[in-house]
Amino acid sequence: MRQIEILFLLFMIYSFLGWIVDIIGNYLSKRNIVNRGFLIGPYCPIYGFGAIFITLFLHLIPVQNYLFVFISCVFICASLEYVTSYILEKVFHARWWDYSNEIFNINGRICLGTMIPFGLLGILIFFVTNPFFIFLLEKLSTTTLTIICILLLVILTVDITLSCQILIHFRKLINSSKSVDKTKDIRAIMREKIKKHRHIHQRLLKAYPTISKKVNTFLKRIKL
Repeated sequence: MRQIEILFLLFMIYSFLGWIVDIIGNYLSKRNIVNRGFLIGPYCPIYGFGAIFITLFLHLIPVQNYLFVFISCVFICASLEYVTSYILEKVFHARWWDYSNEIFNINGRICLGTMIPFGLLGILIFFVTNPFFIFLLEKLSTTTLTIICILLLVILTVDITLSCQILIHFRKLINSSKSVDKTKDIRAIMREKIKKHRHIHQRLLKAYPTISKKVNTFLKRIKL
């Protein structure tokens, strides 16, 4: 049980660190600070899952070779990003990110420009940050560890629930953009839903410009 709790806290730590890296990377490339997370809180679960997959996979193999770790991390993280992109597109019928204009991309879902940093970060995680964080977490008592995990799990669960409701609204907006025939009552309902979560809708549109066109098309039709 203790090992599972440590893995969960590692997941939360790397989700938070990934959120910070994403914001810094976006600022350096676009000089714009944007919260690109799907969730409301300051964490990006895709980074947490990537770190946990790296941790579990590499600890099963008795290899301490930097090249092997680099290649493994590239494969693990690229696969995770590709699958995530595919699922989001199937669910929302839109690309949340697109690398089609980047060199050496695969279906616009992943590209060499992101895979190399994944590999380098994987080396950092496996050889530096994991030993450090695990050392600190193992210093915590069982009771303290459990309390922290429960609190974070409750916060994450509430966040996921609220964020899923907002993303469902987004899916309706995107799907509605395909239809011209909208009654006055439906437009009124959609306006209320959008206004209720307007600040979060705007954040997602700003963070993921590839879906903005479809959503904005619908917003113009309902004259929001």
